[in-house]
Amino acid sequence: MKLTPELILKLQRFQPRPYQAKIAKAIEEDGFRKVLAILPRRAGKDIVAFNLAVRQCMRKTCTVFYVFPTYSQGRKVLWDCIDDQQHRILDWYCPDEIVEQKNSSDMKIRFKNGSILKVCGSDNYDSLVGTNFQAVIFSEYALQDPNAYAFLRPIMVANGAWALFITTPRGKNHLYDLYNVALNNPEWYCLKMSVEETGHIPVQAILKEKNEGLISEDLIQQEYYCSFDLGVSGAYYTQYIDKMKLKGQIGHVGYESAYKVHCSFDLGIRDTTALIFFQICNNIIRVIDCYENCDEGLEHYAKIINEKGYNMGRFIGPHDLKVREFAAGGVTRFDKASQLGMKFTICPNIPIIDGIECVRSTFSKMWIDETKCADLIKALENYRKDLKKSDTAKPLYSDHPLHNWASNYADAMRYLCVALPKIREGTSPEELDKRYREAVLGDRVTTGFFRDDLPTL
Repeated sequence: MKLTPELILKLQRFQPRPYQAKIAKAIEEDGFRKVLAILPRRAGKDIVAFNLAVRQCMRKTCTVFYVFPTYSQGRKVLWDCIDDQQHRILDWYCPDEIVEQKNSSDMKIRFKNGSILKVCGSDNYDSLVGTNFQAVIFSEYALQDPNAYAFLRPIMVANGAWALFITTPRGKNHLYDLYNVALNNPEWYCLKMSVEETGHIPVQAILKEKNEGLISEDLIQQEYYCSFDLGVSGAYYTQYIDKMKLKGQIGHVGYESAYKVHCSFDLGIRDTTALIFFQICNNIIRVIDCYENCDEGLEHYAKIINEKGYNMGRFIGPHDLKVREFAAGGVTRFDKASQLGMKFTICPNIPIIDGIECVRSTFSKMWIDETKCADLIKALENYRKDLKKSDTAKPLYSDHPLHNWASNYADAMRYLCVALPKIREGTSPEELDKRYREAVLGDRVTTGFFRDDLPTL
């Protein structure tokens, strides 16, 4: 391919702003393999990232992945996007002279030197299995399934590939954890800037949006000043989890051997399966453990449960457990579970929004172990409403949840709370209390000496 003066001019259409140039320098000159850039809204994060991806593809024959939270978001934000100057990003910064084919159905660009740039979603990250790449870009990482990076990291290390994370904060979730890692690790280049530091939008324009009621002060702090202190916009449970933390309901919650451990399942077929282990002690729900995995059969989860060594009680599953197939041959997952010794209690079939309200009302009686259930807590904090399309800066929400990485644990928690009346049937709090005391104190419980001094849970 001949680099004519006309082609060189086209390839130089992107002129980075000073803060964008810092990202390019970290990767292309300083040799950082891991770069985190936390920048305000409309700071041109995807413009600089896309140009870096194209430059990587031009430099050597390789594969580059450009990962969005969802596949559809990748199409909207990058593949079909038209910028403020009415340029189609895909064509303006990636001219036909260097391209062999642009496959719109697969969102894949094949370059004339054999390189491939693939746009994909972290909601289907396992589709990347078996592939090699030289670079990967995670756009809006705060909204992505964190398992995508964990999945691709071994390939990164093996190939010496670089990874760029571009995002704005969404509360103290997995991005916040990654930010703290990057800050204290010399292998990372970490850039975090506010709108006053980038200067890409006049502060007066943001204040005008605020005065017109288009955006709140909290959202300004998150979107333009990159604050981690605001929870996920549209989240169902964040304020409830915050209250539980303040009240000490999230901390060390040990396993009480005197009580049965129940397990709530969100069973996926081509999705992640999530398990929540909990006990009911008097009128308190003690969430002691959790587990999540994907692409595994019920035998795997039965093995995990056995290895936990808990005194198991009931298993809770979704209302369609008896209908949907888990394996070939028409065997329902309910039947398969029964063969493995797991007798499921079917969760009542109620509207999702009613189940969410049930979870909210149950949090006041729930204690969650902060160590064993760290992934569960993050999922609950990030479970949120889906966004509608909007022409304003003010978010508009639909009446149903967004299906993303947080949904699996959130669904398992919803089944847990909705099925509680069935779990409690036939056992009064007094009987549970008596059973616990007998297990801990033996015959002494009948003497009366300890009766008034026994602690209650």
